[in-house]
Amino acid sequence: MKRRTFLAAAMLAAFTVVGGMPAMTQNIDINAILHDPDAPEAGNPEGDVTIVAFLDYNCPFCKKSAPDLDRIVKEDGNIRLVYKDWPVLSEASVYGAQLALAAKYQGKYDEVHHALMAVPGHQVSEDQMLEAVRATSVDMQQLQDDVTGHHDQIAALLGRTMEQGDALGLVSTPTYLIGPMMTSTLDYDGFRETVAEARRRHAAGERVE
Repeated sequence: MKRRTFLAAAMLAAFTVVGGMPAMTQNIDINAILHDPDAPEAGNPEGDVTIVAFLDYNCPFCKKSAPDLDRIVKEDGNIRLVYKDWPVLSEASVYGAQLALAAKYQGKYDEVHHALMAVPGHQVSEDQMLEAVRATSVDMQQLQDDVTGHHDQIAALLGRTMEQGDALGLVSTPTYLIGPMMTSTLDYDGFRETVAEARRRHAAGERVE
């Protein structure tokens, strides 16, 4: 969904590559986006293609793409996936991101992330999100303790992600950085084709480190 205006997302143009780095990112720290030690990851940590996914738990387009994103990461086997909780659509989105990131402290980010992505709709309330998390294997008392005890770390990570989104000029959720390219909602074939193109550009020297 379009950031802060709640309009439908449109496909974003591919990055213009200059010297192996997207032109619009020349003045920001690409390594900080790709390798934030606090950002949750999935897939193959040594993968030859990295997908950075900027997502919101109240974004129906994120939810539509989620199964196909999971599928391409699993079936390909050589993709590193970096999750960027980017709660720009509502206060409830912030709450959901806090729950997911707090779950990381008990090794349950992936489970909570998928539970929240599975809640239908684009006006999901905090109560609905909490109910979805309760249905997982998460220790709810520990989760609450981690929400409170790691408040500053979670807030700092969300703050960095917001700054990165602004620096990249992102306008909609979902946004995926796939190699040297930026795109929005994709189905399985779209992910597969874009990953293949990222590998082609990588082989041609168009790398984002």
